[in-house]
Amino acid sequence: MPRTSGGAGDGTATPDGALLSIGAVLGQLRDEFPEVTISKIRFLEAEGLVEPQRTPSGYRKFAEDDVRRLAYVLRVQRDHYLPLRVIKEQLEGMDRGEPPMLPGRAAGEADQEAQEGPEDALRAPRELRVGREELLAATGAAAAELDEWESYGLVEAVGEGGYDAETVVIGRLIADLGRYGLEPRHLRAVKAAADREAGLVEQLVAPLRRHRNPQTRRHAEATAEELAELSVRLHAAMLRSALRLRLR
Repeated sequence: MPRTSGGAGDGTATPDGALLSIGAVLGQLRDEFPEVTISKIRFLEAEGLVEPQRTPSGYRKFAEDDVRRLAYVLRVQRDHYLPLRVIKEQLEGMDRGEPPMLPGRAAGEADQEAQEGPEDALRAPRELRVGREELLAATGAAAAELDEWESYGLVEAVGEGGYDAETVVIGRLIADLGRYGLEPRHLRAVKAAADREAGLVEQLVAPLRRHRNPQTRRHAEATAEELAELSVRLHAAMLRSALRLRLR
């Protein structure tokens, strides 16, 4: 069905309500996510999680599907603290008709929750944990190698001896780098840099984490994740730039 822009291209919703301005979207989302901002919506757009239409004058125009997509992203960030890249993969799978796989949930549970609806599926967050043997199997490392990683502080167990999902990713990357001759001792500087960046992010979100409002504290977690994503992209860009200069 053809869609028309709002009055004078001012970014307001269309007369039939088919499209919404970014301000109208913000108003809808704030009922459940009071900490969301226009900057946050623009950030999620820049990350490719939502693709609003544009009027000839450049105003963003959101369909109801876009609003539901944004709500899903914000809900999963708030309740499950998933990285944006994982959420993006989930959305792409959902576009193909696949049920979302949330941390700690088996495929059968995901199918049942998909039938219940996204709101029900996201009510009881559970954090993914793997045991030592599972980590070894996932990374292809030997027990002695894992011991060495831990001795250099590159990975560490959490809780009652389990490892979180991010540790699996770290272990795989360490193993991949090892095939190029980089040993754990060489990666101590990378770990130290990550710890410094984590400290900086912690300082930035500390006022939010001390807030009495639980939603504000959850917003601190989402903000920290965004800052981490941006920091990773900056680091990658700077590394590529430095290598170009050195390899000329």
